[in-house]
Amino acid sequence: MKDPGSLVRGEILALEGYHVPPAGGMVKLDAMENPYTLPPDLAAELGRRLGEVAINRYPHPGAPALKARLREALAIPEALEIVLGNGSDEVLQFIAMAVAKPGAVVLSVEPAFAMFRLGAVTAGLRYEGVTLRDDFSLDEGAMMAAIERHRPALTWIAYPNNPTGNLFPREAILRIVAASPGLVAVDEAYFPFAGGATLLDEVGRHPNLVLVRTLSKLGLAGLRLGLAIAPRAWAHELEKLRLPYNVNVLSAAAAELVLERRDVLLAQTQRIVAGRAALEAALDALPAVRRFPSAANFVLARLPDAPGAFEGLKARGILVRNLHGSHPLLTNCLRFTVGTPEENARLAAALSEILA
Repeated sequence: MKDPGSLVRGEILALEGYHVPPAGGMVKLDAMENPYTLPPDLAAELGRRLGEVAINRYPHPGAPALKARLREALAIPEALEIVLGNGSDEVLQFIAMAVAKPGAVVLSVEPAFAMFRLGAVTAGLRYEGVTLRDDFSLDEGAMMAAIERHRPALTWIAYPNNPTGNLFPREAILRIVAASPGLVAVDEAYFPFAGGATLLDEVGRHPNLVLVRTLSKLGLAGLRLGLAIAPRAWAHELEKLRLPYNVNVLSAAAAELVLERRDVLLAQTQRIVAGRAALEAALDALPAVRRFPSAANFVLARLPDAPGAFEGLKARGILVRNLHGSHPLLTNCLRFTVGTPEENARLAAALSEILA
């Protein structure tokens, strides 16, 4: 037999790929994107800058200009190294590949970012999940027991967590780092909205701690730029797995320019945080809706009938994320990306109509 069924690994055959639903013509509140575009002057300058890029040449293999801009924009200490990815998904993938010894285990909480599990399985690692408490808080005792039982080569923690939006206690994460025999990778994709909560100052103090960030939630999702922030010893090994030229010249040039105008991104972030508060208040005013606290650019809520509400919103031209069926703790849960004030108001009005 020469077909995929006989040649592809069984774990891959059993997987379902990461699904991105079509969103043409919809109010798109399903993917945690920044809803704001660049101001006209910056967009015009971006067009001019990209027109000067030598797309006939390969990128610089080390992207020193982009790394320097990221170091400045994200306040990354000189003692730490930056490893670039084509989005943080690629960073997640090569971190998993780096520790993929036979029989190795990846550990995370559940529910968590779906790519933690997908990345583990595709790299040939066994994945183990530790269920959060009913209110989505961290069960530190269960995590410690799982670390002792499975001795994971890699533990993923999202800070804030996705899809729940909450921040786990900082000291609890550091106790997990100290107890872990393997690498602990903290995914701070939603750092811009978390009120300054970060473990960046702890990287380098612990030999097994690496941080992952992305520019996607800041408003640059289309550029596909992620990074690992790591001690030199870890960065040295991760660089071996990074594909050559994985960050293209247009993405690098665009990021370098936009990060010069951090005031624009900061202003947009503040608008999103304000929009989150308004959306939370609107959800709290709806009968039979339980809204969970969020430190991200999305809000998770439980409704009486999430699948029905999802279809009702879709029929009204609003696309959100239906998490019902993905994990028992997410029964009847929808996740709402924070949009513009107009989009948030339209969502709240539609939900009110559906629930009535």
